[in-house]
Amino acid sequence: MRNPLLLCLLPSLVLAASPYPEKTPATPGNKLLDRYFAEQTREITATNGVGHIESADDWNSKAPEYRRQMFEMLGLDPLPEKTPLQTVKTGELKGEGYVVEKLNFQSLPGLYVTANLYLPAKVEKPLPTILYVCGHANVMKDGVSLGNKAGYEHHGVWFAKHGYACLIIDTVQLGEIRGEHHGTYSKGRFWWWSRGYTPAGLEAWSCIRALDYLETRKEVDKTRFGVTGRSGGGAYSWWITALDERIKASAPTAGVTDMQNQVIDGCVEGHCDCMFFVNTYRWDFERMVALAAPRPLLIVNTDKDTIFPIDGVFRIYQNVRKIYSLLGAEDKIGLQVAEGPHKDLQPLNIGAFHWFERHLKGADPMQVIDEGAKKTNDPASLRVLAELPKDQLNTKIDETFVPLAKTPAPATNEGDWKKQNDTWMKALKEKVFAGWPQEIASVNPQKENSAERDGIRMTAYDFESQSPFRLRLYIVHRDGLRAQDLELVALNVLDEPGWDEFCAAYHSRFGKLIEVFPGAAKDDTAFEQEKKMFTTFKWGMAYICPRGVGPTAWTGSEKAQTQRLRRFYLLGQTLDGMRVWDIRRTLQTIRAIPGFEETPLWIQAHRDMAVDSLYASLFEDGVKRLDLHDMPLTHNGTVEGDAKAVGPAMLNVLKHLDLPQAAAMAAMRSRVVIYSDKKEAWDYPATITKNLGKEKQLQVREPVESKSSRSE
Repeated sequence: MRNPLLLCLLPSLVLAASPYPEKTPATPGNKLLDRYFAEQTREITATNGVGHIESADDWNSKAPEYRRQMFEMLGLDPLPEKTPLQTVKTGELKGEGYVVEKLNFQSLPGLYVTANLYLPAKVEKPLPTILYVCGHANVMKDGVSLGNKAGYEHHGVWFAKHGYACLIIDTVQLGEIRGEHHGTYSKGRFWWWSRGYTPAGLEAWSCIRALDYLETRKEVDKTRFGVTGRSGGGAYSWWITALDERIKASAPTAGVTDMQNQVIDGCVEGHCDCMFFVNTYRWDFERMVALAAPRPLLIVNTDKDTIFPIDGVFRIYQNVRKIYSLLGAEDKIGLQVAEGPHKDLQPLNIGAFHWFERHLKGADPMQVIDEGAKKTNDPASLRVLAELPKDQLNTKIDETFVPLAKTPAPATNEGDWKKQNDTWMKALKEKVFAGWPQEIASVNPQKENSAERDGIRMTAYDFESQSPFRLRLYIVHRDGLRAQDLELVALNVLDEPGWDEFCAAYHSRFGKLIEVFPGAAKDDTAFEQEKKMFTTFKWGMAYICPRGVGPTAWTGSEKAQTQRLRRFYLLGQTLDGMRVWDIRRTLQTIRAIPGFEETPLWIQAHRDMAVDSLYASLFEDGVKRLDLHDMPLTHNGTVEGDAKAVGPAMLNVLKHLDLPQAAAMAAMRSRVVIYSDKKEAWDYPATITKNLGKEKQLQVREPVESKSSRSE
């Protein structure tokens, strides 16, 4: 299938103009973030693709673990129980030379997969069989969904008329029972990341169970399974090929490109959540593609596809071809490129048909296929369900598909607590915050300037948290006091409201030190209250804005901001997970300033920053006290009630623990004061501290009305 002329020309192809990424102002914060995404992408591409594989033995030794990681990143480790499929045939449709069975099965109890099975009119022996997985075809009639299988029926007809069995399965989002693929794309369900849930895993599971079903059919040769599909179906073709070696030949169409296209070039903005695994291990996508090796694989794409650009597709092809070459199977990988946009085009289909004829039937490579796939059937005739089952879980499967961690009984002795704490810390390091830098470099704080007004001194220090983010730390105290004279330093971790209050209190007096003034009116009353505190106590107040807040804030539409959050996710991170890193680096910076090496440190934070500060305190020694105001109660977005109860997304965290467990961990290291009107929400850490004789380490107080920048 390789064309030498094509291989020479591909790198120089001119791509169609892409609508991504959405244009945003070239502010300092926006430019910093773009640099960050570019640096992180290049790091992942250099270290976590397949370029480091040097031999067949090297690949064969690593591939089983990569496959296990793939199951995990799709939310399928451990694998759900393979419960009875409860297959129901609801009808049959006869065409010219073929038959269509209308059926459904349950991949889990209550999780329905509607499908059409295409068979030749006469079946004399078991047939090579294609699993066809559908892209985002929205097929509706009179307000009723007919399933995206109806949009791809012509593929099933072609296969059946040419001697194959072909099962076309609906996806959750656009099937006859409508679920959701757009949770983080447009629905604000960022808690999917905390749960380690992606609809990609759901669709992969449907594919696995579809193969299980096909193995029960006498018409099917289960030693000759192939898979194909386009767009979203192309992606699901990749998932099942990587996971399940029952697939013997694969031709995914327009379903993958590399990290550079997705993150730097912005193609993520054109994709829903079903296109991505939870990137815990920070892969570039070529590693997933390589898991097809050495089985026959045809990568199919058009040359003007704006959401799967051909340059990224070609980079993947080149790199994965090296793996095939090492395995002595270079004749088993092909690249089919057709002219055109992101469409279901006949030249693409012909290439896939030719591939399966060769690799599932053993046909002559010179065979000519002169008949394309033609739409034949009325979409309504392919409908499986006359009415939706009352026990269906499709519409809310995101709430249960990846199970929450079970909360262990509160520890009653130090030995049990240490064991549990160590387990949670290991999970946080390896599964939740694996996107942190692997090496902790010296912070090397730079004193930028210092000023005194009204008996108060402010000093500014700059430090690099993570390239390219240099953050500014402000330390304020009574003038005349040396660092070693201070009884404590309270670090105030600011969100946007906190930054506004900080500027309102201090900017009119210390404007030369404060990088950005957001325009809020000055608040002399707040300054006088701070001055009174400094006059009364030998305290220092430190203030930091983690990335994306205050001086480094990025701007743009709500959609642009959402797509930036999704870029963090593709990099195996979340924004708040990286803010936890920024808080850690701030604590390290304070300790690196002469005179503050032994000064007692407190942390004060509000809202989501309270959560971020809580986690940061678990990784840095010497934090004496945490004051956490308006802190959310959980990472789980399925809780009912006040939306403020749901905390920021942390990758995979709910597979291991939730905020009450994190609070218990913190309270065994520092004194923790939680200001909350939901005292019962913190019973778990309260029970543990009481059991271990450390009940004074945790207090839950009524919320107080106070400025975000002022310590209580």
